[in-house]
Amino acid sequence: MEGEPVVSFQGGLDGFEATAVDTDERIDVTSDHVIAYSRHLEKKHDMLLGMLFDHGTYTKIYSYRHLMNGFSVHLSPEQAEVLRRAPGVISLERDWKVRKLTTHTPQFLGLPTGVWPTGGGFDRAGEDIVIGFVDSGIYPHHPSFATDPRDPYGPVPKYRGKCEVDPDTKMSFCNGKIIGAQHFAEAAKAAGAFNPTVDFASPLDGDGHGSHTAAIAAGNNGVPVVMCQHEFGRASGMAPRARIAVYKALYRLFGGFVADVLAAIDQAAGNGGPFPKTLVSYSPWIASVAAACDDRRYKNHLTLGNGKILAGIGLSASTHPNQTFTLVAANDVLLDSSATKYSPTDCQRPEVFNKNLVEGNILLCGYSFNFVVGTSSISKVSETAKRLGAIGFVLAVENVTPGTKFDPVPVDVPGIVITDVTKSMELIDYYNASTARDWTGRVKSFKATGKIGEGLMPILHKSAPLVALFSARGPNIKDFNYQDADLLKPDILAPGSLIWAAWSPNGTDEADYLGHQFAMVSGTSMAAPHIAGIAALIKQKHPRWSPAAIKSALMTTSTVLDRGGRPIQAQQYSDTETMKFVKATPFDYGSGHVNPRAALDPGLILDAGFQDYLGFLCTTPGIDSHEIMNYTSSPCNYTMGHPSNLNGPSITISHLVGTRTVTRTVTNVAQEETYVIAARMDPAVAIDTDPPAMTLKPGASRRFTVTLSVRSVTGMYSFGEVLLKGSRGHKVRIPVVAMGYQR
Repeated sequence: MEGEPVVSFQGGLDGFEATAVDTDERIDVTSDHVIAYSRHLEKKHDMLLGMLFDHGTYTKIYSYRHLMNGFSVHLSPEQAEVLRRAPGVISLERDWKVRKLTTHTPQFLGLPTGVWPTGGGFDRAGEDIVIGFVDSGIYPHHPSFATDPRDPYGPVPKYRGKCEVDPDTKMSFCNGKIIGAQHFAEAAKAAGAFNPTVDFASPLDGDGHGSHTAAIAAGNNGVPVVMCQHEFGRASGMAPRARIAVYKALYRLFGGFVADVLAAIDQAAGNGGPFPKTLVSYSPWIASVAAACDDRRYKNHLTLGNGKILAGIGLSASTHPNQTFTLVAANDVLLDSSATKYSPTDCQRPEVFNKNLVEGNILLCGYSFNFVVGTSSISKVSETAKRLGAIGFVLAVENVTPGTKFDPVPVDVPGIVITDVTKSMELIDYYNASTARDWTGRVKSFKATGKIGEGLMPILHKSAPLVALFSARGPNIKDFNYQDADLLKPDILAPGSLIWAAWSPNGTDEADYLGHQFAMVSGTSMAAPHIAGIAALIKQKHPRWSPAAIKSALMTTSTVLDRGGRPIQAQQYSDTETMKFVKATPFDYGSGHVNPRAALDPGLILDAGFQDYLGFLCTTPGIDSHEIMNYTSSPCNYTMGHPSNLNGPSITISHLVGTRTVTRTVTNVAQEETYVIAARMDPAVAIDTDPPAMTLKPGASRRFTVTLSVRSVTGMYSFGEVLLKGSRGHKVRIPVVAMGYQR
């Protein structure tokens, strides 16, 4: 709608005071000025709808007032066209669905020794910082979110969050640690997608994902992770004393609707300060996080009676170490042939098997596509084996789709998944050669034997971190002319593989963890809350820093070397669909792997604010300046020449012709220091910086330029970096990416 939202209303309307705030201020959503202007906007929304349509022919879902002036409404396509042409309407979009894109990682990241002591220890790390989660909700009864009566939380200054009450127990979802809890599902309900039985009309997590991410960022320190009678360690969030504000807008079966997600973000706005009011798919004001494997891996092995050892994964105890056991294949131990309609090789139904043939033996099962889509689970195989009295189980993967993740799952009985198809074939060949059958194919005697190794103890690797196979890579970001954009994504790399954290017993997102309080999950969804928690620690130490300053500190201090001092590697699929390791590039890890200790004291920051982002949009090819004016109420008076001149902690020129010079401004956030500026680049592109050195007093800012020139056209991206090396030991590294073209 035309007219400013709360965040940028400068006044000039009779009867209403200005509500606009500067970039480092918060919106006070409880102030009389904000309440009055918010009500005015909502009244205008209601009046427009009432003027256009008969009562009862539409359903207004939300009014958006803080970050943008608009509303969501459920109506017919014909009504939508009337609304699109109505006076005061700038744009109309059809709602669409979105999808939701730890025990050891604090030690791996150096938090207990290098970071938490600077903030008063783990019991004060993140004090008075609130982290907002737009996710699938939270399981508030989990020990990761419990409060200690000996060390209660006090009120957080200026926090204005709301707490919903559980509709069944009438108990608040908040407890001091959880300081805000709301759910947003009106758009989902209007679309007929919401099922209160599994989605829960409250902030309760019916998925598991939201509880997991909240615990990674801000879960309590030292929570024992116990599953299947084994303690896998003690879990902690990155900022264990930080508070949690929950904005549930994502759901298990359908993801979420943008109208609900926008309502969640608009509601959180009063506590986060003004965000830029325009969203493009590659927003530089968002931190995009790639997922890394850390140094902890779980491995197991199956030893066959012929002496062969087959590698696999399985979080379980071993079978008796000095004894081998008979292997029996699922298809050979069925009660009758009618059971084949139940996909018996998945071993999900104990009632279809002959217990007399399985008891005391190792059950061989097949890992089908059902496990990939979640209709079969490893935990169900374990349950089947246990019910039948099997010593253990083996799941053999006979074919694999590229990109399939095999994460180890804790189980009650000895169990292993053979993930390598060639190894599975060796197992099947050995079993068939050792098993005597009659002329009908029925087994006369089971002679194949084996034993399952110990899989509970992790192995620590120096080759960490590695960019995980499933982590999204660049350059897949397009500008509005559908050319590669002058912006590096992802921004940074953080642990995202095999992350232990809290889970909701109601959570159905991972079939193997149904009913459990913890889960070990992999994904970029696990990497992002690591960065959110570390950002909270930085905000605690530097409370007046902007989001851009925090992002800069994280990126410029990151590392591109692994624990062994070698360049970080990336997991990739080869042409033969087997996994290989290649040298990672900024398209894999952005600026590099996060280094929390260095990020607390970066030396220099590259800051940016709303006007900078506006300039970025105004120079991005394909975006109409009138459209920017409509959405932001700001004209394109300020231009930075090229999007690559945005003052960010990376430099990308996707279409370099001849020579291009970009500018960066750094601000000293430490003591007076002299920095020497050096740069290096792949041979196809020349790089120069000016000046060669500069001295900055505390709080001072200085500009420097980086000039890139095409030496040869290779049709490939060239990578490099600018390094500012300080006399007091600070190192500020800025990744550089460019592709040269002929004039």
